[in-house]
Amino acid sequence: MKRTLSRELAQVIGEQVRVEGWLHKKRLLGGLTFINVRDRSGLVQVLIEDKDEVEKLRGLQIGTVLKVTGTVIKEERAPGGAELHDPKLEIMVPVTAEPPIEIDKPINHKPENLDTLFEYRALNIRNLQEQKIFKIRASLLREIREYLSDQEFIEINTPKLLGAATEGGAEVFKLDYFGQEATLAQSPQLYKQGLVGAFERVFEIGPAFRAEPSATTRHMSEVYMLDIEMGFVESHDEVLDMVGDMTMHALKAVYEKHGDDLKSLNAPDLKLIDKVPKFTVAEIHDMYTKATGNDTTDEKDLIPDEEKWICEYARKQLGSDLVFATSFPIEAMKFYHQANAETQTVYWGDLLFRGLEIATCPLREYHYDKVVEQMKKAGLDTENPGYKFFLQAMKAGLPQHGGCGYGIDRLVEKTIGLSNVKEATLFPRDINRLTP
Repeated sequence: MKRTLSRELAQVIGEQVRVEGWLHKKRLLGGLTFINVRDRSGLVQVLIEDKDEVEKLRGLQIGTVLKVTGTVIKEERAPGGAELHDPKLEIMVPVTAEPPIEIDKPINHKPENLDTLFEYRALNIRNLQEQKIFKIRASLLREIREYLSDQEFIEINTPKLLGAATEGGAEVFKLDYFGQEATLAQSPQLYKQGLVGAFERVFEIGPAFRAEPSATTRHMSEVYMLDIEMGFVESHDEVLDMVGDMTMHALKAVYEKHGDDLKSLNAPDLKLIDKVPKFTVAEIHDMYTKATGNDTTDEKDLIPDEEKWICEYARKQLGSDLVFATSFPIEAMKFYHQANAETQTVYWGDLLFRGLEIATCPLREYHYDKVVEQMKKAGLDTENPGYKFFLQAMKAGLPQHGGCGYGIDRLVEKTIGLSNVKEATLFPRDINRLTP
């Protein structure tokens, strides 16, 4: 007899089927024993009246792996509208140790409970509500990949063990690599720029490592990033619009496919317009200063409260959960950014979503001599082997290009309405956690 999944039961009313899964819950109601069996598609409710079959469950705990054969009966009160009667149970893997957490109860996401959440992640992820977070995450990734593939982007995979810190600075993890000092990649920045010279349009989804001693709700030591680079762009707006349109496509698709799940997770309703609105950093400073009395006009970047404020403004006044902050001051630029000498700003925009920056989207400096000049000005050694192949690609000719570094964990957090980026990550890494 072929295995039947829980989602298929309503289609086979009256038939005898075999289900396999984990014991998820057992309860006694009016002398009747009910169990829920969990498989990858949901729950199967099983009514057990035979005392011999009930006896098979004696001493067994949640997580026991079962095979159940029975007749499918229509029952509107059961998950999926059907349940199994007259079952025969086969215990495939018994679990007798009492579990440290109750996976059939709501998982506590209060800040003081997050350590427990992550310590028992392999168990609490068996909670159906908790699983929804990561099914939504998987759908967001799938929609992003499909969108970029439709736009003729090539998916690439670049090394995470590097010979130099690609973006400079001391916030890198260093390790011994067969007697040489290596660093874990902060991003695939230099690789993806170089590959524009071959493919024009590339993207990568993978881990990045930041040795920042930050204990905030926004930061982790290992993050998952979407990195995009596109060549032959005519303007910075072309880059911003592509990233904005991709994000709107993914959000619309996920809200359509996972509407019930998002509602059960108390996610905010989605507000989007035709194009993501754009404000310069200077405009946001001015608007925020006038609205709050807190003068930020001398700041080179947005402070966190400004990010929240402009997102609330865009949602309430413009009907958009997404907003771009553009034209960052030249003091904030990195060596691979393209500057606007006339305005003393950088062709750089941050995509903000529900109060949090989720992507940084600049144009790149694509002239070899200018890049070398900017590297030296930043105090970088252009002879360092870690920059050799990036400069090799630059010297061989790259078109005007731009792209983004895009935080997948942050996108998931804000899509669902979680309070901490770590909640959107299966096994988070921060300054205090290296396991599980």
